[in-house]
Amino acid sequence: MENVERWTSHSLMSDPLRHAATIADLPSDIGVLNDTIQGVLVHSDWLIHYGLDEARLHTVSRTTLPIADRLDEILGEDAQPLQIRRPPDKRAVGTCRDFALMLCSFLRSKSIPSRVRCGFANYLSDLWEDHWVCEYWDEEVQTWHLSDSQIDGMLKERLGIEFDPKDVPRECFVTAGQAWLGCRSARSDPNCFGHGKVTGSWFVKVNVLRDHYVLNGRETSAWDGWRAAPPSKRVVGEHEVALLDDLAIRPEQHVVEVVPDWLA
Repeated sequence: MENVERWTSHSLMSDPLRHAATIADLPSDIGVLNDTIQGVLVHSDWLIHYGLDEARLHTVSRTTLPIADRLDEILGEDAQPLQIRRPPDKRAVGTCRDFALMLCSFLRSKSIPSRVRCGFANYLSDLWEDHWVCEYWDEEVQTWHLSDSQIDGMLKERLGIEFDPKDVPRECFVTAGQAWLGCRSARSDPNCFGHGKVTGSWFVKVNVLRDHYVLNGRETSAWDGWRAAPPSKRVVGEHEVALLDDLAIRPEQHVVEVVPDWLA
């Protein structure tokens, strides 16, 4: 039996610290929490679709902030309760990982086992696109579910998404390890996985390591700097394959330190 209680403990990034009482006032319903998060965050890649001009915003960054700092930012801009939906220009700008981390923080604060997962989604573009979601434990049916709190009404309509974002089908999101193993067995094409024009086995490797780290309480790592890797470093060496196979199968194992290719 899996020790799911492990996933009720906060990491340094998910711990709300001084905002614990604010989160305690929120309900435990996943759908309501998703709606709450959508009312305080906006994704940096979709600003124009919310009527926003990036040049007019205070900050636009792909850096994932600890939840305590993120809530400082949100409540500093508007001190109303988190349940009050902010207009898009009053929300904090983040990425899919910020949405997933916030839901994870809220659920852990309510003793609901949850964890951020790094992998690939097939509902955001023509690719299996680099993406982060929250995975939470359903005590009633004794299984894990996926929730994508980024997917609001606008994105559902624009992307033609028909599933409920609080229960993302497993055929629509695969963890990085699942993607790696699918590519290794030739069931999947590595070039179908990636971010923008960067695809292939090397990018899948990057996400295998990031998923491994996040399951060890490290939601950010040096591997987030993958854009800095020159093309000559975007390869998978034969000496790496056995370790990557193992991390893909057991991503929750004790952390294995791997230095990014471009820093080695």
